[in-house]
Amino acid sequence: MSMMTNTLGRYFAGRFLISAVGVFASIFVLLVLVDYIEMVRKTSGLASASAITVAQTSLYRVPQLLEKLMPFCVLIGAMTCYLALSRRLELVVARAAGVSAWQFISPALASSIILGMLATVAYNPMSANLRELSKRMEAELFGSAPGGGIQDASGFWLNQINSDGQSIINAARSEQQGVRLTGLTVFRFDPKLQFEERIEAREASLEEGRWAFKSVRRYSLDKPPVDQETYYLPTTLTPAQVRNSFSTPETVSFWQLPGYIRSSESSGFATAGYRLQYHKLIAQPFLLAAMVMLAASVSLRFFRMGGVQKMVLSGVGAGFLLYVLSKVTEDLSKAELMHPIAAAWLPVCVGGLTGFLALLYQEDG
Repeated sequence: MSMMTNTLGRYFAGRFLISAVGVFASIFVLLVLVDYIEMVRKTSGLASASAITVAQTSLYRVPQLLEKLMPFCVLIGAMTCYLALSRRLELVVARAAGVSAWQFISPALASSIILGMLATVAYNPMSANLRELSKRMEAELFGSAPGGGIQDASGFWLNQINSDGQSIINAARSEQQGVRLTGLTVFRFDPKLQFEERIEAREASLEEGRWAFKSVRRYSLDKPPVDQETYYLPTTLTPAQVRNSFSTPETVSFWQLPGYIRSSESSGFATAGYRLQYHKLIAQPFLLAAMVMLAASVSLRFFRMGGVQKMVLSGVGAGFLLYVLSKVTEDLSKAELMHPIAAAWLPVCVGGLTGFLALLYQEDG
């Protein structure tokens, strides 16, 4: 009996992994195609944009987006796996042999936890690095048009004040967590807060005590525009301060997050977003396990009893409600109205307990 259980466990785990990876790969291909079509549309007027470069940029952008959809991939994969086993009456045979529902789902639970650990320690750093590469390639594609091309949301804004006056910096895109910027517009004011000039530049990098701009055009009220190859703007900002303004927690890899939290705390900046991201990545394996529990609670009934569409909609609806809950807790945590640990683990507890209670009612109630 022990050997049969182990064999069945490996079989169920393998079927679950095939389904989950298949759903993940299908969504990945779909997102790459959609993003590639959008990139082709935006680069249609650029003679220097080759098809290979555009495809690589899309390929590097998608992994970070797909990381947010990983719980849904596991949910749909688990539902697909159990519905297929039920349709072929394999679950019926296993139940007749004395295998309970808890033994059905334990291999998938163990596999999902392993997948979540790999996603946290390996996939997350890889997706963050690929996202940085995609930003660099976007800067090369659209570098000749300041502020053009694909932007990060509505751009990034930074305000700095020193002895020369005030400078407001807007960048269309950021790389290396804000140390390198592209598509720039700078508004400079004198110490009396009177407008002095507007500066447009293709790119800028943060050096010791200054911003180094390249391909610059300067506009002032009483002079014609002046073109310069390089221009240096003094600054007292440190890389940690710039990183807090330009980077987002999602672009920082799991292994770098503790250092970012410490540097932000020492600089006096808010760390709620970084702490939330760190605890969400730690909780990710258990969130995937909770998704398996939810999928099992709506997928383990006999296929020939009907109601398959209702079961699928119930599982998708439960996953959507869990996603809404996670977004609400995330917003509360970023507003410092909820502790990051509670915000990261509450969806895990709710999803896991809901699936556990539903299975307990179906099997033992």
